Amino acid sequence: MSKRQRFSRREKTRILWDCAFIAPQLVLYLGLTIVPFFVALPLLFTDKINFSDIHVNYIGLENFVRVFVDPFVTKDYWPAVGRTARFALVNYLMVYVFGLSLALLMYEIGFKGGFFTVIYLPYMISGLALGFIAAMLFSQSTGTLNLLLLELGLIKTPIDIKLPMGTTIILPILVGWRTAGFYMAVFLAGLLSIPSETIEAAIVDGASYWQRLFRVYFPQMIPSFIIVTIFAMFRSFNLFDELVALGGLYQNKAAEFLSIIFFRYGFRADRLALGMTLAVMSFVPLFAVGLGLQRLQRRLQHY
Repeated sequence: MSKRQRFSRREKTRILWDCAFIAPQLVLYLGLTIVPFFVALPLLFTDKINFSDIHVNYIGLENFVRVFVDPFVTKDYWPAVGRTARFALVNYLMVYVFGLSLALLMYEIGFKGGFFTVIYLPYMISGLALGFIAAMLFSQSTGTLNLLLLELGLIKTPIDIKLPMGTTIILPILVGWRTAGFYMAVFLAGLLSIPSETIEAAIVDGASYWQRLFRVYFPQMIPSFIIVTIFAMFRSFNLFDELVALGGLYQNKAAEFLSIIFFRYGFRADRLALGMTLAVMSFVPLFAVGLGLQRLQRRLQHY
């Protein structure tokens, strides 16, 4: 009985310490994300123009209808949906080009702490700094990469990062480079969870590396793929600082992604309720997809 009681006290102490460690993050998450979300829901059905507006009227579903029928809203919102979706697709590809490739390399050559640190360092760069780096690298007259590519004869005219090709292709590559360390860690965790017996059996059976990759590694890394998909999807639609550095709030239409539209409507155009409506309409499908992927990932863990 005494052993059982001591074990119970130890478990209670561990649970209390766990709660103490997660409490600050939980309080911040509830206070800055969950509570504001539910506080904002009633505003979706009003004509509130900004946070200081005290003359608020109930307008029902008018804000939702305007998303589809108001030409001033549709010319901003739907093109932004297309730009964000294109970026998300290319960015998702970069997750595998950078993250998965580096994880496989580290898994094969062995876990090197210094190598991991070097790859993870760009993740410490702020999004705003990355946007300014992109603008400097591809400046029309002084951009380092533009001058290098011109000197090598790979391009005939300088690449303009502020054109659609820049924000659709070049920006995802730079974002993929910045987040390579994070995704590499997720993929590496999936690789390290593969039982060594299955890999050894495949080698004994004469399977080539590519056969082991597609028939042994990847099938057992599906939970990692799902987690990475959720992170990449939400981060693509949350991109903001990089777009500000590229002029998304001012003259660069190619950098007007959904996050820029939400900010502009909510804080600069005196259309707060409408901006919140656009944000919620974009968030709900993403939340549903993310929830479905999470449930799939949990189900796969039991097989």
